[in-house]
Amino acid sequence: VQLQASGGGLVQPGGALRLSCAASGFTSEYYAIAWFRQVPGKEREGVACASASDGNRYWADSVKGRFTISRDNAKNTVYLEMNSLKPEDTALYYCATNLVVYCLTYGSVAAYEYWGQGTQVTVSS
Repeated sequence: VQLQASGGGLVQPGGALRLSCAASGFTSEYYAIAWFRQVPGKEREGVACASASDGNRYWADSVKGRFTISRDNAKNTVYLEMNSLKPEDTALYYCATNLVVYCLTYGSVAAYEYWGQGTQVTVSS
């Protein structure tokens, strides 16, 4: 099981980015895939989760209405579309899976076994 996160970069406030999480070694459409983010000195935070069954979850209240999680099953990839970016969205973003179908109610880091390497998102003017 491998996950590769990409798509981060430097963007101005109000801008947009699309992060990609490419899965290998398993078929991601059958499992929940989540995005987390972490700022140095702070705990890793659950952002959103793409369920394989019952709908997506957006754990972080601050991203609701601005971020959208989606899948391209043909590419074995999950995306995190981020719009109206704010400086407080600056973080290292990770994708993860625990090889279960459903998203957890909360973005618990301890529940996820497999992690991508992270992609840096910096929102700054």
